[in-house]
Amino acid sequence: MGISVPIVVISISLHLIAFVLAVGAERRRSTAKVVPDEYDERTYCAYGTDASTVYGLSAFGLLLIGQTLIHGVTKCFCFGRGMIAGKSTTFAVFFFTFSWVSFVGAEACLIAGSARNAYHTKYRATFHVEHLSCTTLRKGVFAAGAALTLLSMFASSFYYWAHSKADTGGWQKHRNNNNNNEGLGLAPTSNFSENKATEF
Repeated sequence: MGISVPIVVISISLHLIAFVLAVGAERRRSTAKVVPDEYDERTYCAYGTDASTVYGLSAFGLLLIGQTLIHGVTKCFCFGRGMIAGKSTTFAVFFFTFSWVSFVGAEACLIAGSARNAYHTKYRATFHVEHLSCTTLRKGVFAAGAALTLLSMFASSFYYWAHSKADTGGWQKHRNNNNNNEGLGLAPTSNFSENKATEF
């Protein structure tokens, strides 16, 4: 199986868009401040935009599609044809494992960050009596998801390359063996024809 350029382009594009969205989610994290209620002597948490949650969930979905695409084409390394032993297969196993580890880590950061960012403190406190703490997503969660998304992109791309190289090598070796066997099979027939012509 050779490398399909459209598959590589689509996969890298999905990962890069997911990376950009994860960076945007980090920059647009929801902020909150304690403000007094204009109708009574209580305070509450006023939150800003929830755009970060939308960005995080979008990045989660795109990363999932990109990962599914590569591992669907290669049949997830476990359900395809056997590959020849060698460096390409070793690299394929390594990058297969690394791509899944980075993928799971990125997805965990994105979904956890989105859920935490969407949570708003509903509790109200008495003004000048109770101290109200507003729950917000801490800095770095989406950034970690973005970094792991890039690692997943590189690992998936190298895995696809190594898998394709090992798989193609096995096919070429099988074809060459068949050609050699056919060549050996024709030699006795040619000698037999020459011997019959000599007898006549």
